[in-house]
Amino acid sequence: MTSRVVLGLGGCVDYEVRLTSVGLERLVVTHGITAGDLSLRPSVIEDERGLVVSVLTYLREGRGGEHFVASAAVLEEFAARFPREIALGGTSVRAGFTLDRLGLASTLHLVTLNEHFRRLLPARVDYVSSSSQDSVYPHLITQFDAGLRVRVGDVEVVAPSANRLIYVNDPANEELVLAGELGALLGQSRLFLVSGFNAMRSAALLAERLADLRQHLVQLPREAFVYYEDAAFHEPEFRAAVRESVLERVDVYGLNEDEMQHYLGRPVDLLSAPEVCAALRELHALIPAPVLVVHTKFWSAAVGVSAPSYRQALDAGMLMASVRYVHGDSFTDEQMDAVAGLPRRAESVSFVGELEATAALSGAVVRARPGWVLDVDVPTTVGLGDTFVGGFLSAVLRERAEQWTS
Repeated sequence: MTSRVVLGLGGCVDYEVRLTSVGLERLVVTHGITAGDLSLRPSVIEDERGLVVSVLTYLREGRGGEHFVASAAVLEEFAARFPREIALGGTSVRAGFTLDRLGLASTLHLVTLNEHFRRLLPARVDYVSSSSQDSVYPHLITQFDAGLRVRVGDVEVVAPSANRLIYVNDPANEELVLAGELGALLGQSRLFLVSGFNAMRSAALLAERLADLRQHLVQLPREAFVYYEDAAFHEPEFRAAVRESVLERVDVYGLNEDEMQHYLGRPVDLLSAPEVCAALRELHALIPAPVLVVHTKFWSAAVGVSAPSYRQALDAGMLMASVRYVHGDSFTDEQMDAVAGLPRRAESVSFVGELEATAALSGAVVRARPGWVLDVDVPTTVGLGDTFVGGFLSAVLRERAEQWTS
C-alpha cells in the first residue's frame, strides 16, 4: 500500500446527539441538580449526574470542550435519552472525509476498527489499523443550539451561542498503539496529519508512543508536509510533552479558539485586534512552530514568516467548515459554491484588516481571513475544526502537487 497523504493517528465512532430543553430539564429533575452545582468543573466525570452538570456549565457559557468519562455505560445511558446518529469521528477521519469530498485520496491510521468504519468510510479513504480485532468505543458528541433554554431550579440557563461537547471513554485511543507499517507508509507520503494524543491518560504510554512516532517519522521524506492539530487533552499536563515532540518536525501547528484560550489561561475577545494580536504573539512564543494556525468562528489566522503562503489554505479550511456548519455531512457542489459566494462578516472583515496592520507594527507576520455570514436555524457544530483541517490540507496538496511530482 502506498499513499501520498497519511492521516493519523486515531479515529472513533461518534454518537451525535442534539440536546433539547425537555430532555435536559428531565435530567435536572431526575438528578436533583441545582444552580449551585453549575460552579463545579470536575476533570473526570464519574456518573450521569456529573455529565449533565458538565453539559449545563458549558451550555451556559456557549463554549465547547472535551472530557474523559469514567464509565462507558454513562455515555450509553445519556445517549439513549436523546435522538442520535452514528457517525465516524476524530480529526484525521473527518479530515479524510473532507478530502474525499474534494476528490482527494488519503490513508487513515486507525487504532480501532469495526463494522461502522467498513460501512461508512468513502472509497477514496484507505486505512491501516493497529487493532487485530474489532472494537467499538463510542464517543458522545452533544450539540446545543444558540438560545437553548434549560430551567435549573429557579434559574434559566440560556446558551449564548451554538457549540459542541465531547465525552469519551475509549481504551483504544487511550493506548494509541501505532501500526508497524506506519513508517513504510510514511516513506511513500508527502503529507502527514498528526492528531489524537489528547485521549491518552498514561504518562508512560505517552512517552512510549511519542518515541514510536519519532522512529516512524525517520522514513518520512524531508520535503513532506506535516500538520499537527491540537485538541482538548483529557490529561492537560500531557500537552507540553506532545507539543515539544511534534515541534521537531511540524510545518503547521493548528488549534481552535478554545485551545488558544486554554494555553493563555484567559479569555480573549475574538474581535479585538489588539487583544488577539497580543494573544497570537504570546501563543507563538509558547508554540514556536514555523507557522501557527488558529481557527475560530469569526476568522482564521496564520502566524509566522511563511504565513502569507497559507492565505488560500485558510480560506479553504474555513469554507469547508462553513459548508458543514450550514449543511451538515451532505451537501452539493452548488451549495458549496453558494456558501463561498456569501458576504463576509462585516465585523470580521474590519477585524482582519486591523489585526494584520497591528501585527505588522509589532514586527509579527500574521495573515488572516474573515468568516462568512452564516444564517442557519439548526447548525452543525460537530467536526468543524476537523473539517477546517481537511479543507486547509486540500489547498496545501493542490498548491504543492506540481512540486511533489517533479
